Amino acid sequence: MDRLHSMKVFAKVVEQGSFVRAAEILSLSNAVVTRYIVDLENHLGARLLNRSTRRLSLTESGLAYLERIRHILPEIEEAEAIVALETKKPAGTLSLYSHVGFGQSQLGKLLPDYSRAYPEVMLDISLSERSKDLVEEGLDVGFFSSLQKFDASMVVRKIGVAEVVLCASPSYIAQHGAPQTPDELNRHACLNFSHEHLRHNWHVKTEDGIRDIPITSNVVSNSALLLRDFALAGMGIAMRPSFSLGDDLRCGKLQRVLADYQMGQVTVMMAYPSRRLLSAKVRSFVDFIVEKFPQPESDPWL
Repeated sequence: MDRLHSMKVFAKVVEQGSFVRAAEILSLSNAVVTRYIVDLENHLGARLLNRSTRRLSLTESGLAYLERIRHILPEIEEAEAIVALETKKPAGTLSLYSHVGFGQSQLGKLLPDYSRAYPEVMLDISLSERSKDLVEEGLDVGFFSSLQKFDASMVVRKIGVAEVVLCASPSYIAQHGAPQTPDELNRHACLNFSHEHLRHNWHVKTEDGIRDIPITSNVVSNSALLLRDFALAGMGIAMRPSFSLGDDLRCGKLQRVLADYQMGQVTVMMAYPSRRLLSAKVRSFVDFIVEKFPQPESDPWL
């Protein structure tokens, strides 16, 4: 039995004082309306209506039940209307998570355009190196790097493949020179991300395969923004995904070193919990990001 619909039918029968008139308004047959009332009474274990061939009257139980559902039904209808509106028009709070490097370097460029297009959506953005569970933490959309672990049940779309590059400021290169081979890195100050497997060695692809090159870390941090600032200040050589350095490389504030060697790649992925019954705010945001990154196999940041 659809209890909610039975409640609505019961209220309409009482309002109209007739099974026939209630059936006409609800576009149901008399038999179906009668069945709803009988099923509701059977479920409650109480008679709600006294019927005769000429009139209807509420029993004491029916009157008490009607008083309660008269308050409940409008609230349910209002809740349904709110949800229906949210599925049609982007509005409300959109909760986003992003890996720090991508979030700090890219979201500030992307999100103003989205906000201008959908001014009734309020953005709630969380940046963290810790991979977050979108469902558990009530988040709508997340941006993850391929170095992170996340729930395999998520809907995932690859939005870009970034090359990992080595770079330094012109002032650092002028003062210390640029390494010509990976082995020369151990004579330079290195600005290092605080992953344990990168603390003492950087991985470089050479003709002989993947090699671990010993390095000396001048600065270690989990902040991509800090490492970028330190590189710009001439403090050493940084190894970063291209999405966190693209503009600096293009305008010459930073210069690539060992550009003929491959340091690896990082894939950036957008994830959200489900394709089914997406709210308008999530659907609009997913479509917006897909439009911004139409060729996920290429590196859009170099």
